[in-house]
Amino acid sequence: MTLAFLGFSRKGNLTNHQRIHTGMKPFICTECNKSFSQKGNLIRHQRIHTGMKPFICSECNKSFSQKVNLTVHQRFHTGMTPFICTECNKSFSQKKYLTKHQRIHTGMKPFICTECNKSFSQKEYLTNHQRIHTGVKLFICTECNKSFTHKTSLTKHRRIHTGVKPFIFTECNKSFSQKKYLTKHQRIQTGMKPFNCTECNKSFSQKEYLTNHQRIHTGVKLFICTECNKSFTHKTSLTKHRRIHTGVKPFICTECNRRFSQKSSLTIHQRIHTGVKPFICSECNKSFSQKTSLTMHQRIHTGVKPFICTECNKSFSRKVNLTKHQRIHTGVKPFICSECNKSFSQKANLTKHQRIHTGMKPFICSECNKSFSRKVNLTKHQRSHTGVKPIICTECNKSFSQKTSLTIHQRIHTGVKPFICTECNKSFSRKTSLTIHQIIHTGMKPFICTECNKSFIRKKYLTEHQRTHTGTKPFICTECNKSFSHKTSLKEHQRI
Repeated sequence: MTLAFLGFSRKGNLTNHQRIHTGMKPFICTECNKSFSQKGNLIRHQRIHTGMKPFICSECNKSFSQKVNLTVHQRFHTGMTPFICTECNKSFSQKKYLTKHQRIHTGMKPFICTECNKSFSQKEYLTNHQRIHTGVKLFICTECNKSFTHKTSLTKHRRIHTGVKPFIFTECNKSFSQKKYLTKHQRIQTGMKPFNCTECNKSFSQKEYLTNHQRIHTGVKLFICTECNKSFTHKTSLTKHRRIHTGVKPFICTECNRRFSQKSSLTIHQRIHTGVKPFICSECNKSFSQKTSLTMHQRIHTGVKPFICTECNKSFSRKVNLTKHQRIHTGVKPFICSECNKSFSQKANLTKHQRIHTGMKPFICSECNKSFSRKVNLTKHQRSHTGVKPIICTECNKSFSQKTSLTIHQRIHTGVKPFICTECNKSFSRKTSLTIHQIIHTGMKPFICTECNKSFIRKKYLTEHQRTHTGTKPFICTECNKSFSHKTSLKEHQRI
């Protein structure tokens, strides 16, 4: 049998080939005793020990220990990508890159984790994954000694120290330290929302937003408070909730140093200082600092009253009003006066009551500086200056400044006399009339003149009497300007 028939032109080539079958490796490295089947392989290996790199790139003078490595390197300069994928025609400079790429099409994942049987398409992916099980963190930051399982994680971390932001959005020139942040930003600018919910078709710009949203449908609440076992669908919600237990208020107002447990609460508070009211009613253009305030206001226009009393079906536009109303049914009076222990169903009523003890009169008339403990009393008083009489009798159209005056007046029409004398059963339409009447039975004369000690049963009688001492004559005749101390004297004069 000739060498040509066996497929070899030289006997040496046949000998080398036969070692594949025999397993013979006669060429031994004198440095490490590693053996090789061919002399050329030994020579290439020995360059590891000698450091020789005889193959030099003519473009950049970079040197290599093996010719094949120089050939691969030169493709960076020439741009040659001779290895082509038959599925998608994508080309690569090295065969190993093509092999990795082809697994995308075949779905092959030949590298399997011995701990959890998870499989990977590339060996480096398996290596990175195995560090989850071993806990090994090979990559250490030289600035702060923080360690990482992946080199890419270390590279990203180092940018915190260097400030490097290599990923730039060409539209606005904003730069980012990580590519994922650039991608997120691009979606904000373009409006792209590639992640779709299969339940309701709502779309999201980020995968984590979709994941959070899907818990609405599944009802899953993964995040549990260790203090009270309350569970939450989002980690951020748990973090906010925990501050109830810890009392931590990390958000500080730069204007007044007031602290808040949530950033949203700080943002709302800061509008007190800035005066910003970003929420505008589309009906009347009234603006509000909080969205909830706008929502409540809009119920004025819509008439919506979503809060319904389960006892009497009365509805309210605000929950707080329903809560106050329900105390009518329950009788609950949670607001207690610290001075006299009197309890109230509403805080506003307690505040008004406490002014009895403190003597505070915060409501001041701008006309005469008279002060009042309640705003309603100031409003009534101001009508004495303005002459406004908004309360009108439906029988005779007579108007009054106060509702109590109307009530007394209406007894003229109804004939009602609710105030009864216990001595003689005589009835009166006004309480003051009863009080004056009762003096007949008691003989009391509580109104005393400071000049002569004469006493009177009614204040108006004392006032008339005091004019004898002062000489005051307030009643003047419009015809002749003659003045009188008593109204009855003026009337008698006018009859002449």
